[in-house]
Amino acid sequence: MSDNERVELAEMLFPNITKTREEYEKMYPERNLKEGAMVTRYAPSPTGSVHLGNLLSAFCDMVYARQSGGSYYLRIEDTDQKRKVEGGIENITGVLHDFLILPNEGYSFGGEYAPYIQSERNEIYQCYIKDLIKQGYAYPCFMSEEEIASIREEQEINKTKIGIYGVYAADRDLSLEEVKEKISNGEEYVIRLKSPGDAKKEIEVIDCIKGKMKFPEHDVDTILLKKDGTPTYHFAHAIDDHLMHTTHVIRGDEWVSSLPLHIQLFEILGFKPMKYAHIAPITIKDKETGNIRKISKRKDPFFGVKYYDENGIPIEALHLYLATITNTNFEEWYLNNSDKTINDFEFSFDKQAVGGTSFDEAKLMNLCKTYFSRKSGEEVYKETYHWALKHDTEYAKLLEENKEDMIKFFSIEKDGDRPRKDIAKYSDVREEFSYAIDELFIKEDYSKLESDKTYDLELVKEYIDNLDLNQSNEEWFHGVKEFAITHGYAANPKDYKKDPASYKGHVGDICEALRVVITGRTKSPDLLSIMKVLGKQKVEMRLNLYKEHINK
Repeated sequence: MSDNERVELAEMLFPNITKTREEYEKMYPERNLKEGAMVTRYAPSPTGSVHLGNLLSAFCDMVYARQSGGSYYLRIEDTDQKRKVEGGIENITGVLHDFLILPNEGYSFGGEYAPYIQSERNEIYQCYIKDLIKQGYAYPCFMSEEEIASIREEQEINKTKIGIYGVYAADRDLSLEEVKEKISNGEEYVIRLKSPGDAKKEIEVIDCIKGKMKFPEHDVDTILLKKDGTPTYHFAHAIDDHLMHTTHVIRGDEWVSSLPLHIQLFEILGFKPMKYAHIAPITIKDKETGNIRKISKRKDPFFGVKYYDENGIPIEALHLYLATITNTNFEEWYLNNSDKTINDFEFSFDKQAVGGTSFDEAKLMNLCKTYFSRKSGEEVYKETYHWALKHDTEYAKLLEENKEDMIKFFSIEKDGDRPRKDIAKYSDVREEFSYAIDELFIKEDYSKLESDKTYDLELVKEYIDNLDLNQSNEEWFHGVKEFAITHGYAANPKDYKKDPASYKGHVGDICEALRVVITGRTKSPDLLSIMKVLGKQKVEMRLNLYKEHINK
């Protein structure tokens, strides 16, 4: 077609599109950001539930934009209306709120580059399609589904590349008259890219994570606009990323194969190229086969985001884990910088894994324990109470009724050089601190004891009768040693080990007996601190409970 014929064709196909691309460029001006600021976007499709990989992608978008003084926005890519699930958009926005991976602009968040949902931007896409037709980079294709299926079958038999290109692109060079005739006959059509690519040539891409990559040029006449006038993802995202002035596209590496097409679209549209960063997939070692595979919704409970909420993984601790996946040097930095937060860490694409990143539940739990160890007793109380209100209302009520004491229990051993690490999840707290609330302690009735070991309860009673809780840890332990010596026990385990025949036991045996009687377990946080919170009366009550337990 001549230039004039292409203009006539464009006007015929899109008579209602009156705005020009220049007008849209003015509507979406350059952002007023400092040099080097990143503009990232989380652009999910509402076609399913949010999973861990989605969270990782959104997390990367957030931290890179935040540390560079840029902008991270949410764009809903709902071009595939057939696969759209009911409540899918609400699920996306709800998860971002629940997991505190909050964009500073975008769908439901507001911003100057709205609308941030593709189904409301059709006129924009059609404007740019209209312009491509005028330039000879797009054309209407009237091929039926049956024709395309037949071509695909032939290509599969001949083991050639699948798609509409070259000799298979039957409508690529239709004349204006032929197009008019087909339209007047009511034939349906899509708009295809008239690819200028040559698969014999290569393009080079520098990925921020993967480094230098080479691909054959894209030469397939990909569909840009569907029969109903809505764009395909490939075309829509190029227009949106340009008009919203995205600087970095951070996405899963399943999109690597689409790079030649996306780069070609940017070139023929005359857009400034973006930078790409393709995230390695999250993998796991399969328990059945021993092989490394991608995490799976069907096989792995922690793939879905509900797992983290229901099991009580702290949101900030999950952020820490996502940070370890994002940058391989984060975990060491975090463990060595107890006075800093994740916001103090400088993320770098250079420290992002190129291959698959293995999901490590033990590492997640360790980070969670470190997280809790750095929280004050009051913070642990507030966060646990908030979680319990949603997932364990009975425990939430008990926490509320015992608030002051529980804050004291949660505060034990928080001030030393090595704060205790006994909690990994909010769901652990009820069991880990069951000795702290009488109702729970009585209900459990020493059921957590791992052995039927017997203790000298008369000795325990004598000690409790003379218990003085108004003393320091040093004074208290010195007193326990004195008590041990006067009752035939060694003052320390070493003395007992050297000459066991000379002693009834050692001071640790007395402490263990006290601990079992008071907490129902052989290991607990600092015993004196527990007794101080309980008070002498409750300590005495625990002894009577234990006597009842062993006499059953």
